[in-house]
Amino acid sequence: MRSDEWSKPPKPVHREVIEAEPPAAGPTDKPPVLFVPGFGHGAWAFAEHWLEHISQRGFRGYSMSLRGHGRSGSAPDARLRDYVHDVTQVAAGLPRQAVLVGHGAGALVVAMAMARYPVRAGVLVAPVFGGLGTAFGLLTGNPAGTLPGIFGGRITLSRDQLFSKALPANAGQAYAQRLQRVPGAAQRQLITRHEPEAPVGHPPVLVVGSPDDRIVPADTLTWVARRYNGSPLLFPGMGHDLMLDARWQEPIDAIADWLDQLK
Repeated sequence: MRSDEWSKPPKPVHREVIEAEPPAAGPTDKPPVLFVPGFGHGAWAFAEHWLEHISQRGFRGYSMSLRGHGRSGSAPDARLRDYVHDVTQVAAGLPRQAVLVGHGAGALVVAMAMARYPVRAGVLVAPVFGGLGTAFGLLTGNPAGTLPGIFGGRITLSRDQLFSKALPANAGQAYAQRLQRVPGAAQRQLITRHEPEAPVGHPPVLVVGSPDDRIVPADTLTWVARRYNGSPLLFPGMGHDLMLDARWQEPIDAIADWLDQLK
């Protein structure tokens, strides 16, 4: 435990967790899978498609909302370490050693949590590890929606930043409108590029993304994957929110296939 975690521990908060069980076909030796959404997203983002689909593949699935997101408790002053605490607490309460799947800035939270909680495996989907490149990319692609965030206001992501054109416009707009405001302190922490500590026990880590992501550039996917001694698994033609995009089934099936191969 880090010194600041025992001297100034994160405040307790209600955490929303949605669960999906595999079909009743006897016990399974597969590890539980915990989905961690990115900033602005709640547990609903994975409950829409991936949660049920992973359960159909024989995994007990869980999707959580970080504090201040979804139906978890309010946390206007939350920082990254508070989100990491949420993830490690939920993961530690699962019946078996879990697989953590993080999306966007949730992938950074998962990477940080893996340095504290011994996961079975980690999956980083369209990972946002911060840095000026991330901020500049957001500013270039959506200046009106990004500028307020630089001054502590809300960053508003557009439908075109999150999804491919294959997703019907009305569906993409509805998803984009569900995104919530992220605390300014947590947003500002992403201005600095983060290099999380090595995971406990050196578990296998898979990086998944799209070369057409308008938030995470391809070189970032490669950089993050190399940190875990691998190469990114890419899905061309998809947007940042792979779990909600038109071809959502392809990435989750690939993730499930990868998990099935783990020994």
